[in-house]
Amino acid sequence: MTDHNIRLSSPEIGGLWGTYIQEKMTVCLLKYFLHHIKDGEIKTILQKALDISIAHLKQISEIFSEENIPLPHGFSDEDIDLSAPPLFHDPFALSFIYTMSRMGMINHAFVTSNIARHDILDFFTKALNQSSELYQDSTTLMLSKGIYDRPPMISYPKKVEYIEKQSYINGVIGKKRPLNAVELTEVFFNVERNYFSILLCLGLLQVVKDKEIKGFIKNGKEISEKQIKFFNELLIKEDLLGTVPVSMEVTDSTTSPFSEKLIVALFHFLNSIDITLIGHALSLSMRTDLATHYSKFIGEILIYAKDGFNIMVDRKWLEQPPQAPNRKELEEW
Repeated sequence: MTDHNIRLSSPEIGGLWGTYIQEKMTVCLLKYFLHHIKDGEIKTILQKALDISIAHLKQISEIFSEENIPLPHGFSDEDIDLSAPPLFHDPFALSFIYTMSRMGMINHAFVTSNIARHDILDFFTKALNQSSELYQDSTTLMLSKGIYDRPPMISYPKKVEYIEKQSYINGVIGKKRPLNAVELTEVFFNVERNYFSILLCLGLLQVVKDKEIKGFIKNGKEISEKQIKFFNELLIKEDLLGTVPVSMEVTDSTTSPFSEKLIVALFHFLNSIDITLIGHALSLSMRTDLATHYSKFIGEILIYAKDGFNIMVDRKWLEQPPQAPNRKELEEW
């Protein structure tokens, strides 16, 4: 099958364009972690992830070249300082692979479901599988090292039951039912995701000197702390243990290994995926107290993300995605 006469659709262009920038960022971060890593097992996974990201960049470059589409600038070695002391201990690098592979599975699945040209479909299908492999590799290694915090266990159901009362959704007034398995899953992974964000913020707050960006990171840390507090208290009220971080993975370095542009862009990416995941949790929640708080958290993150967007625009760090022509302007020409 040949596709040389089939133009790329907007989802295909947008998916490739966004993936290219994300992979450029990932390459910078992986090079940094590889430079400092001591643990041989973690190093093997980091190198595998780096090889995958570099291959993705090469493939997208070739596709865009064939289609005469300019490549975004993204990031480069100038955005990392390998001479800076390590900012995180080795386990954080493994947490990074684990977190980014989960997000990769989500992003690639979204893009894959919106494209049709078979070479682009092949690319994203393979990328999705590779993210799944990295997730499996990182999870297996985390389990072996005793640093994977498993979600809460519940009793196996003994029979099929149907919801009989509309009060099942009640979570604000009156007696609340226990969390179901789907809700518990979303609560747990929300807490886990925010612990990763707090560790990231703790490290970056030590090294960032710019007052505006430092304030931006501090606000992000407070949002994550607020979510963790709410969900941990919820778990404790349900007689389920709240989750706790396994170890402190931040060193005492005060020298930044990353450019300010890379740091704010990373937060921009994490905000977008967080909104997606909380929206997903909201869609699955059948208790009104959860739905109310999810909606509130989405609003807070949207406001916070706008602050990051403004920083990037003001400093000319944010590249504009490919967009459709303004037909009204063309008609007036």
